[in-house]
Amino acid sequence: MSTNWATLDGETLLTSLQQECVQKGVSDIHISPEKNDVRLEWRLHGVLLPLARITRGNFDMLMRRVKFMSKLKLNVTNIPQDGQYTFETGEGNAKWTVNVRVATIPSRFGEALTLRLLDPHHGIIPLEKLGFPVKIKEQLQKLVELPNGLILVTGPTGSGKTTTLYALLSTIIGKERNIITLEDPVEYELPGIIQSEIDADHDYTFAGGLRSILRHDPDVILVGEIRDLETAQTAINASLTGHVVLSTLHTNSAVESIHRLLSMGVSPYTLAPALRAVLAQRLVRTMAPRCRDDNAHCDPMDNATYDGQMCLSELLQNSATIQQAILSFESASSLLELAKKEGFKTMREWGEEMIRQKITSREEVERVCM
Repeated sequence: MSTNWATLDGETLLTSLQQECVQKGVSDIHISPEKNDVRLEWRLHGVLLPLARITRGNFDMLMRRVKFMSKLKLNVTNIPQDGQYTFETGEGNAKWTVNVRVATIPSRFGEALTLRLLDPHHGIIPLEKLGFPVKIKEQLQKLVELPNGLILVTGPTGSGKTTTLYALLSTIIGKERNIITLEDPVEYELPGIIQSEIDADHDYTFAGGLRSILRHDPDVILVGEIRDLETAQTAINASLTGHVVLSTLHTNSAVESIHRLLSMGVSPYTLAPALRAVLAQRLVRTMAPRCRDDNAHCDPMDNATYDGQMCLSELLQNSATIQQAILSFESASSLLELAKKEGFKTMREWGEEMIRQKITSREEVERVCM
């Protein structure tokens, strides 16, 4: 029986929401005041879905509770605020802690609130369970075992980049390698490694933090995101001096990542030998087992058709040919053509295989690869 969210008072609403979100695998809760009431939505399997309309009174109680737990200023409503809190879920010996990132922003009808649930049961997933094709999974496992080089994961916000990076690190923890991460923020705790969080207010940035990490004798470094030339070039230089460096970029495809770095001002003479591979990915919703039967008449536009998510990806591995193309400043289209001659398959091509296997729908592949 579905919950009648509109009838719950603020504190009960928050508690019930948190627990149901954990059960369903919801990643974000959005609460947006409007003229007459407040819109409640959540993001399930990457899609924002309407949940209920709640009263201003219940919303005000919920907001006060969230602000108190996340140590935000209750009397400040005209500027954005960020915070975090945790809650426990599960029963008996099977309890675990979920971290919640809180963000408020002033809007026309009051403060809007977004809660991002960082559940380790959904965020720390073994590599073999992310849904990569066997060929890509095996290539990734070999890449992360290399003694040095730069490995990039790219895609838009919410495409599972951090989850993939944690999965890669998990395969080498405990294998006589000193692993240090630099994140903004640290989303999930990984035992067996050193995790460091940047603090821009105290001038602890990705670039500065990366230089500091290099003085701690790391074998593997995870840099949460490459945002500027200094971070990019420092990461590349580190990968050339005996370190494996993993990081992320915001680009639409693997090939575009190379041109993004070059356009930042990175030296092609260091990028070409440093780069090992670029993994571009999206998250596609997977069809429920009942909808995969040939006789099933499922509606690909109906959210009930889907019951999970998995990675849709493409992996561009550097080669002597690709290195020469980087040094020659070849166009993205030329790079793609060269890569295809060496067996590279695009995200759309992998998507076609998933459609044939009835893992997902054509509409879903089109949605994330638009």
